[in-house]
Amino acid sequence: MHILSISSATSRVMIVAGESSGDLHGSNLLKAAAEKYPNIRFFGVGGRRMQANGCDILIPSDELSVMGVTEVLGRLPGIILRFRRLAAILKSSQPPDLLVLVDFPDFNLRLAKVAKHAGVPVLYYISPKVWAWRSGRARTIAERVDRLALIFPFEPEIYAPFKVRAEYVGNPLLDEFAVRPQGLNIRKQLHLSADAKVVGIFPGSRQSELNYIFATLVMAAKKLHEEDPRIVFIMPVAPSLQRSELENRINAVGVTLPIYLVEEDIYAVADSCQAVLTVSGTVTLQLALVGTPMAIVYKVAPLSYAIGRRLIKIPFAGLPNIIAGRDIVREFIQDDAQPEALKDELLRLLDDVAYIQQMRDDLVLVQKRLGAPGCSIRVADMVAEMVGLELKEGA
Repeated sequence: MHILSISSATSRVMIVAGESSGDLHGSNLLKAAAEKYPNIRFFGVGGRRMQANGCDILIPSDELSVMGVTEVLGRLPGIILRFRRLAAILKSSQPPDLLVLVDFPDFNLRLAKVAKHAGVPVLYYISPKVWAWRSGRARTIAERVDRLALIFPFEPEIYAPFKVRAEYVGNPLLDEFAVRPQGLNIRKQLHLSADAKVVGIFPGSRQSELNYIFATLVMAAKKLHEEDPRIVFIMPVAPSLQRSELENRINAVGVTLPIYLVEEDIYAVADSCQAVLTVSGTVTLQLALVGTPMAIVYKVAPLSYAIGRRLIKIPFAGLPNIIAGRDIVREFIQDDAQPEALKDELLRLLDDVAYIQQMRDDLVLVQKRLGAPGCSIRVADMVAEMVGLELKEGA
């Protein structure tokens, strides 16, 4: 008879996920690893979700998360101090057995260089988007990491010219979606009628998104409500944020609207909405998995945008459009993100039956292109293999 066994030794893995989306994917990885490889202990940078799944958080991810060139400059001293703390651990007499990096490229690639010099192997999960901008980083990444776990099927060929193990593992959101809580009825919880017109306002999780986009989203909601007073709004509170912070920001805009702040499962929230006005990022793929029609808003500091538009080489900001390879969801970028224009798009997403159906059909295409669940387990297997805890058959 064959049985499976693993070593009883404990392996220490430093993991660095510097944003809310990284905290989400990191937490799913930790959950998968705990079930199959209980002798791996994770510590490092993450948020509340990673902490809830057993990660020893040395630095909360919201202390590092920021978007845009000029925004980073204002927080650079604190970021440097935290970087040095992690670097010191990697170079110490008791370094971790493995460094797992989750997205967050500018910070993590520098940390990968430290790990390389210290002799700590590096697994990069959710590689920097070299297909979008700064393609020259592919060589740098290959030089600094030992293995890549990639979440888009077109990515492995980018690294083919370099001597690095780069493997497509599927998309982590499929794992989360497959085990999402069932039976949550947000409309019922909020005492909304089944035929109520409900629009989601998804403001993101980064402070920079709140600073540059939040007021625009709320003003668009105000204009929409003036057009149709029957419409109510749901706004999810990201795990990295406090409800009071969003309440204060709504009050600061100076509007009175039927906005319900909810902290429930993001998929249940998306399913309760007929249309969503959202920032770009991971949340757009979560909406795509549910099939909720959406409009995407992207705004940063003017200088950050001026620099970024010269570096980014793809025509889209939203992940559904990038995966589909065409414009299936309207994007409102920088100066085009005006409340009146956003209001008009939301009205179309509520009332134009043909337009709504076409977007839903296109989102099904995105779902199919993402592939099958199992990403988190595959990455957990990589972690185990790299620390020498791979499952082995024994008598």
